[in-house]
Amino acid sequence: MRAAFIDSSAFFALASSRDTNHAAATTIARRLHAERWRLFTSNFVRAEAHALILNRAGHGAADTFLAELREAGPTTLLHVSAAIEEAAIALISRFRDKDFTLTDATSFVLMDEHRIRYAFTFDDDFRRYGLTIL
Repeated sequence: MRAAFIDSSAFFALASSRDTNHAAATTIARRLHAERWRLFTSNFVRAEAHALILNRAGHGAADTFLAELREAGPTTLLHVSAAIEEAAIALISRFRDKDFTLTDATSFVLMDEHRIRYAFTFDDDFRRYGLTIL
């Protein structure tokens, strides 16, 4: 079974019909559901996406995002441990020529650890790290 990691940019595009990637995100999400992909995200991405949705789309959309993520059976929430966070900080140090955020770096470490090669994202840093963007 194929697996994909969902990033905050995809969550925001799904939550906001005003986002330029909304139609693409909706199409990708439907395809992932229809093809029964295993979906993953992290507690760091959840926090980042919530802040983004809250600040750009308001309380209602942010509340809906949290409720839907909690109820979404196919999405597995991976937790960033202290060890994952330290590995992410080391990854940022190794890739000094890239502007990887800490949240993105924790996603890369988790994806490597769980052998997830596909990312549902609109953030090109995932491609720069060597992952396949859907």
